[in-house]
Amino acid sequence: MTVAAPDHLPRAFAAAWSARDARQIADLFAEDADLLSLTGHWAEGQKAIAETFAGELAGAFLRAKLVTGRVKHRDLAPGVAQVMQRFVLSGILNADGSDAGRVGAILSAVLVEGPQGWAIAAAQFTAEA
Repeated sequence: MTVAAPDHLPRAFAAAWSARDARQIADLFAEDADLLSLTGHWAEGQKAIAETFAGELAGAFLRAKLVTGRVKHRDLAPGVAQVMQRFVLSGILNADGSDAGRVGAILSAVLVEGPQGWAIAAAQFTAEA
């Protein structure tokens, strides 16, 4: 699954997260994409990205909810764009199962346009300081 325009990425990402669908999240990425996840895991390729999100959504983010915040879109070149989306996550679990509270996170993604639409080539999903 790609998106029709870079501005559609935050909503598609949040919808897939809410559905707890790691494969749907990974489908937003190009086949050879790279990801640095919230837990600090570096995943290379769509399969590894799906596995990373599956593990995170079954673990610390089992009950986590995303709320979208500020978004910034920048065209870098024809067919290349960057999207930065701020999210607030709640329902994160500590290792002992207790609630870790809410945290801000930034999804920074470089997207490339292909024949089927826009896909993430590289992304970092990191906690906001």
